[in-house]
Amino acid sequence: MDDADDTLIARAPARTTEHGELVPLREQDRTLWKAESIRRGMALLARALPRGPVGPYQLQAAIAAVHAQAPSEAATDWGRIVALYRLLLRVAPSPIARLNHAVAVAMAEGPATGLALLDALDDSRLARDHRLHAARAHLLEMSGNVMAAREAYAQAARYATNLRHVRYLTARTRRLDT
Repeated sequence: MDDADDTLIARAPARTTEHGELVPLREQDRTLWKAESIRRGMALLARALPRGPVGPYQLQAAIAAVHAQAPSEAATDWGRIVALYRLLLRVAPSPIARLNHAVAVAMAEGPATGLALLDALDDSRLARDHRLHAARAHLLEMSGNVMAAREAYAQAARYATNLRHVRYLTARTRRLDT
């Protein structure tokens, strides 16, 4: 396995429970992340960034690096992530980049701002994508709108095609039933 492949799995040990259930980034035990893999990834990024024009892969790696450097979700530099997503949207605009940008903005500025950006996404490719509905659910939950969050999680579960995602989203829906 080379350094590039190793960096792809640096967070893998924290992404699922011992029973194979998904663990969202904000809930991951960062002590399980492979520090040496992250260090090597950061070194690769430091060598790649100064070489010519910055492309989408360098920007995606830089976003991952900001997450990797934060000791907790609360300590994450969301403003920096927002700025990197803005650059990514200029270099390689895509529906998923716009979705991720909206979530980053919500984390930096509050859920109402992120929800407004999600509402402005007018892309038929996302209409039936579970990620859009899951992001909306998360932001609605953050804003305190539990009923709308519950429905959005249920919608996300209906669109998810991966069994782990379906189970995770269904569990989030049930959690809000109480």
